Formats: sequence, structure tokens, C-alpha cells
Amino acid sequence: MIVTATEFKTNFGKYLELIPRLQEDIFITKNGKTIAKLSNPQVSAVDSISGILSGYDIDKTSLREERFLKYEIND
Repeated sequence: MIVTATEFKTNFGKYLELIPRLQEDIFITKNGKTIAKLSNPQVSAVDSISGILSGYDIDKTSLREERFLKYEIND
């Protein structure tokens, strides 16, 4: 969701109530440029992109293991 800084300031309380129910980030813009991002801390990055990954057979455990393997140091 994208909102202007003016809209965000005017309706700050509305957005605070909305954040826990959102599965997406709120991007705040000023003069057409993104200046801030609000995220629901209860939504993991994997959950937030689950729609993008719906065509793939990937689970959270395999993603985690793959990430750790990427940074594994070979002696």
C-alpha cells in the first residue's frame, strides 16, 4: 500500500489500527519518493511473498536451510 506523507499524518490513528491486519507493507511517500516503510512485525518475509512463490514447492524450512548454506564457510 502506498500513501502520501500528508495522508499518513492526517490519518495516523487509522494506519496504526490497520497495520496489525495487513499482510503487506505501507510505503509512505513525499514528493513522489518513498521516505518510509511500515511493516507488520507479525508477518514474516516468507509469508509476505507467499503469493509470489505459490507456483513453487518451497517450504519455510528449506528456505532457511538454503539461506544458511549460502553463507556457510568452506574450510
